[in-house]
Amino acid sequence: MQELDLSVSALLDDLADRLGPLFPRSETRDRALRYLQGLLSQCERKNSWHLAEWLGDATPDGVQYLLDRARWDADAARDILRQWVIDTLGSPEGVLVLDETGFIKKGQHSAGVKRQYSGTAGRIENSQIGVFLLYASPAGQAFLDRALYLPKSWTQDRERCRRAGIPDDVEFASKPELARRMLERAMDQDIPAAWVTGDSVYDGNRSLRLWLEERSQPFVLEVACNESLWWQSFHYTRAEEIAAALSDDAWQTLSAGSGSKGERWYDWALTPLARLQPTEEARRWGHYLLIRRSLSTPDELAYYVVHAPRDWVSIETLVRVAGQRWKIEQGFQTAKGECGLDEYEVRRWASWHRHITLSLLAHALLVAIRQASHQQKKLVPTGFSGHSPSSGD
Repeated sequence: MQELDLSVSALLDDLADRLGPLFPRSETRDRALRYLQGLLSQCERKNSWHLAEWLGDATPDGVQYLLDRARWDADAARDILRQWVIDTLGSPEGVLVLDETGFIKKGQHSAGVKRQYSGTAGRIENSQIGVFLLYASPAGQAFLDRALYLPKSWTQDRERCRRAGIPDDVEFASKPELARRMLERAMDQDIPAAWVTGDSVYDGNRSLRLWLEERSQPFVLEVACNESLWWQSFHYTRAEEIAAALSDDAWQTLSAGSGSKGERWYDWALTPLARLQPTEEARRWGHYLLIRRSLSTPDELAYYVVHAPRDWVSIETLVRVAGQRWKIEQGFQTAKGECGLDEYEVRRWASWHRHITLSLLAHALLVAIRQASHQQKKLVPTGFSGHSPSSGD
């Protein structure tokens, strides 16, 4: 982790210096930085009208210009975000966490909108779906990347895509493929990450797991209950059948980390999976099935496929990594509740990426500010009153 001046003003200045060269015009740069500040403000709502009012504008035209027509590259801003997060939060113990979130929308004109399942709503809704990559470390957690999922109904209608500003070279990509691209960008930048984790959406096919194995990247990825795996022999067995076959003493109660209601206690079991490993290097790596069971509802189970160096593996370590999955839920909650992630009023492809990227930058800055505040409080001696000694007191 890079040594940074952790005062709030220094953090703001550092991020502004990194973002400045993205904007050919100083007016656009200043508006983007003020937009960031607006996303972090106590503005009642962080849509175009309310942010424009906070910025002192009579209309939202300036905000809409920034998000739609101004000259700047949202992907270059994303790359700055990724490096800034690593400079402030980077750790050899870092974990890359994948997940998606939904943005409920009206109408049919916003890029990628469709009646589709939204985990945010817990049901099928007219919505956009964004896939996100978060970095979690002992120093905190912040987002690194984002991608807007385009259903096939969109990519098969190029005229509709053009009306939403979607480039002609953007083709259909599944959510696991979008996740792989984000992971590749992070890994190519030598992100210090010991593990990758994510829910079953990102292991719906095995291609992501195989790609991570080729990169020698350890992972703990959730799979469906009907995932077929080699276990105890080179015959396929469903994950739920493996769980049912385990003895009572295979389970132990462990915490997956603390949440808003305290420690997340579950029963856990770990069992090795069979694998053809013809070389000595291949045999250095182990493959396992990690199973989580609810204490209150024992028939509620979750399953994780693990790939890691054998000397890294303990059930306590794997439970800790699996528990990082909740960090991204906390990140979504903060980014939506405090940084306006879901309060945009834009329809076009570029505008979505611009607002989301600026919102993630605001979230990363908020995390760094709170980290700095926490560290500064620890430096204040116990009993310090904040008053200078005076004989007159």
